[in-house]
Amino acid sequence: MSLHSEAQLNRKFTEFAKLMNVYLAHFPKAEKYGLAQAIRVAAYDVYALIVECQKRYHKKTTLTNLDVRHEQLRMLLSLANDLGYFGFHGGVKAAPDDGPASAVRRYVAISRLVDELGRMIGGWVKSERKDSQVAATGEAS
Repeated sequence: MSLHSEAQLNRKFTEFAKLMNVYLAHFPKAEKYGLAQAIRVAAYDVYALIVECQKRYHKKTTLTNLDVRHEQLRMLLSLANDLGYFGFHGGVKAAPDDGPASAVRRYVAISRLVDELGRMIGGWVKSERKDSQVAATGEAS
């Protein structure tokens, strides 16, 4: 028996949140209340919007907000990568022998989870659009 799609989305977000919190703990100390906090807030906003969408009868506006906030999260993580923050360990720049490969691995791991969340959200948006179109054509008949 497969999990309900909403339960899968919750599970995927939890997997993402665990990894995100580990990586954010290694960001530079100067970014503790800057970019790291913005990423954390965006991620938790995404989760709050997921829950809200699951509970609302009319989901269109909330799903749009979820999609936008998810994209903002993706961009914040991309910015952190561009600034080299995934190459830090314990708040200090990783040793040269650790190399940029670990930073790349971290970014790839987190971005894959964000992409999976995005695909699930996109599928949900598409499904809701289809359902609303079917309802609209059914009412017109």
